[in-house]
Amino acid sequence: MKRLYKNFVFALLAFLAFSCQSQKEEQKPNIIYILADDLGYGELGVYGQEKIQTPNIDALAGEGMLFTQHYSGAPVCAPARYMLMTGKHAGHARIRGNDEWKERGDVWDFEKAVNDPNLEGQRPILNSTVTLGEVMHNAGYKTGVVGKWGLGAPLTEGIPTKNGFDFFYGYNCQRQAHQLYPKHLWKNEEKVWLNNDIIAPNTKLDEGADIKDLASYKKYDQVDYAPALMQKEVINFIEENKDSPFFMYYATPIPHLPLQVPHEYVAKYLKLFGEEEPYVGNRGYFPNRYPNAAYAGMISYLDDQVGEIVQKLKDLDLYDNTIIVFTSDNGPTYLGGVDAEYFNSARPFSNDYGRTKGFTHEGGIRVPMIVSWPGKIEAGSKSDHVSAFWDVMPTFGELVKQGVPEDIDGLSFLPTLLGEKNQKNHEFLYWEFPAYQGQQAVRMGDWKGIRKNIFKGNMKLELYDLSKDPVELNDVADANPDIVKKIESIMKSEHTPAEIERFKIKQLGD
Repeated sequence: MKRLYKNFVFALLAFLAFSCQSQKEEQKPNIIYILADDLGYGELGVYGQEKIQTPNIDALAGEGMLFTQHYSGAPVCAPARYMLMTGKHAGHARIRGNDEWKERGDVWDFEKAVNDPNLEGQRPILNSTVTLGEVMHNAGYKTGVVGKWGLGAPLTEGIPTKNGFDFFYGYNCQRQAHQLYPKHLWKNEEKVWLNNDIIAPNTKLDEGADIKDLASYKKYDQVDYAPALMQKEVINFIEENKDSPFFMYYATPIPHLPLQVPHEYVAKYLKLFGEEEPYVGNRGYFPNRYPNAAYAGMISYLDDQVGEIVQKLKDLDLYDNTIIVFTSDNGPTYLGGVDAEYFNSARPFSNDYGRTKGFTHEGGIRVPMIVSWPGKIEAGSKSDHVSAFWDVMPTFGELVKQGVPEDIDGLSFLPTLLGEKNQKNHEFLYWEFPAYQGQQAVRMGDWKGIRKNIFKGNMKLELYDLSKDPVELNDVADANPDIVKKIESIMKSEHTPAEIERFKIKQLGD
């Protein structure tokens, strides 16, 4: 009798263990999508960076998959975020560029916008638009966005909590994000005042200040550092939702200007780089005594935050069932004291003006992407699959078995993540950008076609063979008329007239 009882207990325990394991296997994975701001393709160690240390992000690549041919949806903030949220490329998008919606009033007056939410924020995404947040929410996920939004002013239908996100904390407005010690942030639909003074971007050093004296820069460093506050909210979101599947879109403002980071991070790189000339503010944002050390420090600060997130997931026994995506919204900047040449930020692409942020050359739109999912994605793997921001929605939709709109431009890259053989490939990728004199670009196989200066009437296509010329230095359009003709046809078919006046390109028939 005792033996029968013991066998029954063993059988029951085995059944319960199997049942728990089966439930764990069927449990939907958590997803954390980390979007760096203006981080160049070459600014991580695993992408060849030699000066800035990023051990935690590099470790994600060691445990997951590194993509070599992933593209942003646009070469600047707001449209890149729109393509990510909607699964559409710029030819079909409502938001195709940064639009400060200036007909509302003096939106560029920083202090006025701090005190008047009617002057804050960008042109809103329409509430009728299906967003990535809604896809994940409809799949049963708790959804949160922390960081920089940029897709709708505080009092409009474009705020995160009206577009699929249960929780929001951060900057509603991109202009307000031009100060990392802001006067306020937003939590859901409430303005949260911080213990900082209003120091408007482009505020210069005091007259007669000694530019070599660190004390001259004291006013730019205050109390409440926005990236630190945001990190706390991310960690809290993970803790509060540990018992249910969650999707966290972490749109960090780092390393976007201004150059602001806690002093210990600057000190670390000052020891490595040695003495350097100060940045006195002549190219916008804020002066900084040690610009290179500060910029490197900002990226290391973000790297430490990634490490903290990973450790929290491990502490909560969530790490093995969490997908972490790390990427950037566009290429590195050329303003505000950032020296892209010093860091070789767009490596292997050109760091020159006209080739990075704001432009559709590779250095402006090709971005790092690392995806980690222990036990599901092969550790230390690498993929040259060509993908873009508008592929994220269908990828996550397939992953969580949730339908996505039929009119999107994206293709799921889930088969690539899982090492499967049935990956569909794009025939082409398309960009248009109604700024910096108007641009169009197409990636078709190894061919890259670019039109620049469209507003000046230029419709001539530049053509590059990226397999032989990844830096896009040798225009081979004249030698390949058939390829040029095909790309021009794609540019014509993929452009639909812009709804918003600011985004219209009249030379394309708008």
